[in-house]
Amino acid sequence: MASVFASELLERHGEALRLFTDRVHAVREDQWSAPTPCTEWTVRDLVAHLTSEQLWVPPLVTEGRTVAEVGDDFAGDVLGEDPVVVWDRAAAGARRAFEAPGALERTVNLSYGDTAADAYCAQMVADAVVHAWDLSRAIGADERLPARLVDFTRREVGPYAKDLSQSGLFDAPVETAPDADPQTRLLALLGRRV
Repeated sequence: MASVFASELLERHGEALRLFTDRVHAVREDQWSAPTPCTEWTVRDLVAHLTSEQLWVPPLVTEGRTVAEVGDDFAGDVLGEDPVVVWDRAAAGARRAFEAPGALERTVNLSYGDTAADAYCAQMVADAVVHAWDLSRAIGADERLPARLVDFTRREVGPYAKDLSQSGLFDAPVETAPDADPQTRLLALLGRRV
């Protein structure tokens, strides 16, 4: 892997985590049970999903454990009594794992098989970006996403976006106006109506 790509990937990863962190810190106490654009999830469910995703990174990337070895370590309510603090710790742990020397050159074992760690990191960036918009919409925060993160995420999910709706985790892509901006096109690609 070229170091320029690794550098850009880590930069986008840091940006995506900061964006989601900013939104988590903006959640008011009365908003944790509010609905989100992810129809099955409340704000707490959404933050728990992203937190769990971050918690998986150190065992998979740093420790070289398999999905089977991690098992149900992160099942159930990972947020506890202080969701913001738990998110901050999980995000920091994921960041350290991906920044470790040689981490992006490793292979990690995911639910669908062995995957290059840099591809895993790119997927984590895309997940954080899209869910930052979901969280923003749910809590009434600024929904604008940084252009670099939108471009990165479109490049990442573009090749497999249509398959995501078949997984049941995303709604089918929605139509957009021909002159829709890049963020709207990205969100529509992932089944979000802006």
